Amino acid sequence: MPYLIRASLNVPQSSPKMAEYPFSVPSIAGLKDGLEFHPHCTFLVGENGMGKSTLLEALAVKWGFNAEGGTKNFNFGTRESHSELYRDVLLTRSAIRPMDGFFLRAESFFNVASEIEKLDAEAEIGNPIIWSYGGKSLHEQSHGESFFSLFMHRFGDHSFYILDEPESALSPSRQLAFLVRLHDLTGESCQFIIATHSPIIMAYPDAWIYQLSEDGIHRVDYEDTEHYKLTRRFMTDRHRMLDYLLTPDEEANNEPDHG
Repeated sequence: MPYLIRASLNVPQSSPKMAEYPFSVPSIAGLKDGLEFHPHCTFLVGENGMGKSTLLEALAVKWGFNAEGGTKNFNFGTRESHSELYRDVLLTRSAIRPMDGFFLRAESFFNVASEIEKLDAEAEIGNPIIWSYGGKSLHEQSHGESFFSLFMHRFGDHSFYILDEPESALSPSRQLAFLVRLHDLTGESCQFIIATHSPIIMAYPDAWIYQLSEDGIHRVDYEDTEHYKLTRRFMTDRHRMLDYLLTPDEEANNEPDHG
């Protein structure tokens, strides 16, 4: 069974809240019908501004994670920027409880790395916290290396993970390596909810994909995502796409019609 089975919005459709942000965002409003989660991995995909990070943040805070990221034991804040959506989200949890978990927000990972250094400095001698993250300061690694160190060393079995754009610091080869790590962890009773723009990461087969758009939130097949279709178009006919994108509008409008 998954650790998190379902999420829904506990606000009546007639409530004045539904006309306000973030409830006015179509994908957030679509939560009134409930959102089921895959036992292993669920992806949230869509264009910028469709509510992926807002929804993910609400799920994480409602679960008990720190709003800026980290584990349930992290209790810091550099800026109160998360919405109040979590107050109106209902989570249906299974009877099985995860042993651990982590909320990764790419945009605030620097703050999490700083908090880890602070906690490590305050830890008892002989029990350094940094060893849980590979033994080396995350600030002393590249952005991509620090992300991968987190995945490889801090993530473990029987745990629940919420990740917001984990690909943001990863090269294509590292994204492929992340897929391997994801598969290893789902095989060890882990559940993931991931917001991503990466057509590589969202290709993971043992998952459900929800597309967030102006029409709400709907489950789709991998090949029906805009990310896959656009990337495939570009890779198979990049010269034509580049010509179309980079041709000045005036020149394009003056081209003779060969139809």
